[in-house]
Amino acid sequence: MTTDIIEVNNFIVLIEQSNSDKEFVQRCEIDGDAVGFAFYGSGNVELEIKHNDQTKYLTNTTGLAISFFGNQKVGFAHKIAPEKPLQSISIFAKLKTIQNLPQTEKEIFEKQLPELVNPNSHFVKGPTLFMTLEMQLAVQKVFNTNYTGNTRLLFLKSQINELLAHYFALLSTEKKTDLTEKDKEKLFQAKDIVTSNYSKPPTITELSKLIGLNSSKLKKNFKELFGIPVYKFIHEERLNKAYELLCTSEKTVQETAWEVGYESLSSFSNAFQKKFGSRPNEVKKQFLSNKS
Repeated sequence: MTTDIIEVNNFIVLIEQSNSDKEFVQRCEIDGDAVGFAFYGSGNVELEIKHNDQTKYLTNTTGLAISFFGNQKVGFAHKIAPEKPLQSISIFAKLKTIQNLPQTEKEIFEKQLPELVNPNSHFVKGPTLFMTLEMQLAVQKVFNTNYTGNTRLLFLKSQINELLAHYFALLSTEKKTDLTEKDKEKLFQAKDIVTSNYSKPPTITELSKLIGLNSSKLKKNFKELFGIPVYKFIHEERLNKAYELLCTSEKTVQETAWEVGYESLSSFSNAFQKKFGSRPNEVKKQFLSNKS
């Protein structure tokens, strides 16, 4: 388990990642009254929360963004599943820090998270959202950057501010759904399946059988819950994975294209440029330059 701790606008930020073949538990406590956010880029984590002789469990997985209030009387424990690499970004803002923010920023917290800014318990659970593709990309950039020193710190600050802005924007436009919890579980299962098989994804019919939901309901509800059609989600996952491979592995551009399911290098390059604004060979060149 590796943890980077930085300070952004008097907020404490923990950037954590791990890759273990054994289950392990990471414990932490909050120093004082604070509003917290956690963005899960990958992993499958059971969060144990203890306070007032009570224990609560929350399951957090790839793509979720959560918020909460906690203080020094609350104990947190991350139980991290084996063979599912964890990448998470946690942001903590003390209540007194929020009160000292510029008026416009303070009003965002007070208007959108009143139950956390004015808590009635040692622990209060806030909204849990599925991250937009922009948020997921911001998280990936944090873990894939090759910047070092003060340049890295400046870059991380920009991404943390971007994540918070996206979170509040998403919260303000969140649509209520009529989906049952059982259907939501099936849809998250579908997302996990296509995330793990992005290069050779199952068909809609096959995916429907795997999760026990008919095809029309799968397509309709997947878009309703996650804000994106199934195959568009797979397309984005392929490109996000390609960006990660180009920045962290020795694979060539051609090998990366094959890895994420593209047979045509030109199609891959065009799709990559449309999403990221740069050709894959430019990203690869930058990675090799920074490495040397």
